[in-house]
Amino acid sequence: MSKRVYIESYGCQMNFSDSEIVASILAKDGYVTTDKAEDADLVLLNTCSIREKAEYTVLQRINEMNALKARKKGLKVGVLGCMAERMREDLLEKKKVVDLVVGPDAYRSLPDLLAEVDGGQKAVNVLLSREETYGEIEPVRLVSNGITAFVTIMRGCDNMCAFCVVPFTRGRERSRDPHTIVDECRQLVTQGYKEVTLLGQNVDSYRWNIDGRGTVKDPAQPVIDFADLLAMVAEVSPTLRVRYSTSHPKDMTDKVLEVMARYPNICKYIHLPVQSGSSAVLERMNRGYTREWYLERVASIRRHMPDCAISTDIISGFCGETEEDHLQTLSLIGSVGYDMAFMFKYSERPKTLAARKYPDDVPEVVKGRRLQEIIDLQKRMSHQRNTIQVGLQQEVLIEGVSKRSMEHMYGRNGQNAVVIVPRWNQGVELHRGQYASVRILSGTAGSLQGELTSFTLSPELDDQHAA
Repeated sequence: MSKRVYIESYGCQMNFSDSEIVASILAKDGYVTTDKAEDADLVLLNTCSIREKAEYTVLQRINEMNALKARKKGLKVGVLGCMAERMREDLLEKKKVVDLVVGPDAYRSLPDLLAEVDGGQKAVNVLLSREETYGEIEPVRLVSNGITAFVTIMRGCDNMCAFCVVPFTRGRERSRDPHTIVDECRQLVTQGYKEVTLLGQNVDSYRWNIDGRGTVKDPAQPVIDFADLLAMVAEVSPTLRVRYSTSHPKDMTDKVLEVMARYPNICKYIHLPVQSGSSAVLERMNRGYTREWYLERVASIRRHMPDCAISTDIISGFCGETEEDHLQTLSLIGSVGYDMAFMFKYSERPKTLAARKYPDDVPEVVKGRRLQEIIDLQKRMSHQRNTIQVGLQQEVLIEGVSKRSMEHMYGRNGQNAVVIVPRWNQGVELHRGQYASVRILSGTAGSLQGELTSFTLSPELDDQHAA
């Protein structure tokens, strides 16, 4: 009988993509995935260390595994990902429930590590790699809607942002062979997927066939940068939507923007984390750009693609942040007019430059008040950005039934905004995976509401409709 594995993922899209790699590796070792921990022979928690709250959530979940292990003899529990690398000793010694700890670059060793656990030992491998990309592994799509998929194009990060643990938990940057990326996207198209999101900690620094010193590895092969890769993926199929995440402002080039503007199937949406609107804070964060540089990048996006949506990340209360720094962040939000933002209070992380060099000196109550002001302003910005779309005709990729109403479907337009539409149109039911032409009727801070003007049936539904 097959062994069953339950994988629970936390944090960023990279972690969810990694879980699909893990499922593929374990499938070759005889494991099938299950969506219930209670049914599993192996429970794996793929973890995040980006904020203290994220780690606390996982630690609470590990504690819950004690009760499950007591009920189910022989159950194995493992911790994967960023917490595995950062907290390996605590996880194995203090959390008796944990049997194995595996870092982001060591997933190929999972079968051997599980054999060690079967032999009665604790098992660990958190070694980082300068080469591992899992490039040739075909992921097992977990909790997939069959419409959208993540495709990892690179791993690690060379940016030493003062607040971030990623370089310590995921290692140095290395780019995946572009031909394996294109092949994976082609395979997804044949499987009926309509959209891919290219993933990397900093996609703009993607470079293939060139080493860290700028030396070409194979003179017989071209050097491929992110703009080149983006064009290669866009040409896989004109019906395949292409997104990507995440960009770094200091590395985003006009060449990428030109490619985005040239291909209709590349979504006009960029996630461009700013973190702070103050150049002084950005310098302490070691972000590598100023407020002025960032605003110039935004202006360039608008020049190339006036309709491009922009989202961002913002940290409130970083070390030494003054009230004036905070006001500069608010003014930048107003100047850019973000469509959406991820907003957080600063959370000091061990080993980072900020933890070693700067005191966490902004009181929690001040962090909270500033964060709320940022959230309130961004809600107004999001509402304004959505309101100006009222009356426009947009192409929406339908992803599923609305959570609030069985009578409605939801999808996203090319700017990544959620659009709610009626499920039925003139007696014909709308299905996920269809492209719908939608007239926008209204907008809130979180979504758009529209009416169908036409929609394209999938091939099998076209046949049924014609019959």
